[in-house]
Amino acid sequence: MGALDAMAGPAREAARALAVTSSEAKDAALAAMAAALEAEAQAVLEANAADVDAAHHEQAPAAVVDRLTLDLERIEAMAEGLRTLMALPDPVGEVLEERTLPNGLHLRKVRVPLGVIGVIYEGRPNVTVDAAGLALKAGSAVVLRGSRIAERSNAALVAILDRSGTGAGLPQSAVQAVPPTRESARDMMAARGILDLLIPRGGNDLIQTVVTESVVPVVETGIGNCHVYVDASADLGKALDILVNAKVQRPGVCNAAESFLVHADVAEEFLPKAVAALQEHGVEILGDERVRAAGRGVGVATDQDHRTEFLDLRISGRVVGSLDEAIDHVNAYGSGHTEAIVTEDPAAADRFTAAVDAAAVMVNASTRFTDGGEMGMGAEMGISTQKLHARGPMGLPELTSYKWIVRGDGQIRA
Repeated sequence: MGALDAMAGPAREAARALAVTSSEAKDAALAAMAAALEAEAQAVLEANAADVDAAHHEQAPAAVVDRLTLDLERIEAMAEGLRTLMALPDPVGEVLEERTLPNGLHLRKVRVPLGVIGVIYEGRPNVTVDAAGLALKAGSAVVLRGSRIAERSNAALVAILDRSGTGAGLPQSAVQAVPPTRESARDMMAARGILDLLIPRGGNDLIQTVVTESVVPVVETGIGNCHVYVDASADLGKALDILVNAKVQRPGVCNAAESFLVHADVAEEFLPKAVAALQEHGVEILGDERVRAAGRGVGVATDQDHRTEFLDLRISGRVVGSLDEAIDHVNAYGSGHTEAIVTEDPAAADRFTAAVDAAAVMVNASTRFTDGGEMGMGAEMGISTQKLHARGPMGLPELTSYKWIVRGDGQIRA
């Protein structure tokens, strides 16, 4: 398995050591890693500048360059993310269930580390730090495979994390990275018995390739075709603010809104304001006949547009005749990530939250809040859109498994 083959044994050894490493020791290592990131920020910025220059030379899309680009503020945010993890409870050892059976056997269900976690991700260097910090705090070793476009940035970050973490007492090889090649990705997908879990983060093509081809268990972190639905009873001032924020605050991320739905009863009043506000921020709007009639320059929305995660200043829109029609549209076209309703009707909110099939459902709030940091979890490993093991932001508890510990006093089964 090439580079991964050489890392396999050390990664398993590191995982065994981390499984019994104290919370205090893990937190001390996270503190050292955060301090090292800040102290060596200039080296990271120089590596990142070379990656950004290469991306511009290759005419990478603006959203890709935005996710790739680092500055001092973003590096400080990475360091602060590690410190936030320090303040969170260590999930390892948490007792989930405990009871004594009539025969005297005492049962405890206890959180334990996963072992070795593999992460395959695209051009966001912050994932390097987030993934390493989360895995280590949850007691697991991590093998990282970033993208070619961020190769220099990721190499600089992994070197800092490995050196500072080991210097603070973590086992050798707790944080490792494989080269960003197709071969290394295939090796990770075939690494059953080496990796205990594989997490893909990136575009739909990457995610679906890993989900369909991996023999290692996978958590699917899906794309974000997120909707904002403006209900008949909505406060239209709130609705306008939420829609604009969900689309333009950072359009190149998975929790940005890609579609909006407006109830027919408020369409005449709301749509002209919404179209004008979005266009003022440079958003290209694609809509049905009523959306197009609400302003100049609105294009025709196709069925494919309603299914697309644009990750850019584009959005599709549609007028619906009822709450149920909005729910049907969301369930037909959404990706199971985040959906939002703006309404002053508690019954409508309850029906929407119950009927919509998504990892997170917002009521009178922007889709941009589906985020580990915003939801008080610290850094996240990704947003899971599947239904088994983990769903929504994957924080520390979602990066553990559990074991049953049974204590007896000589009981035998009859």
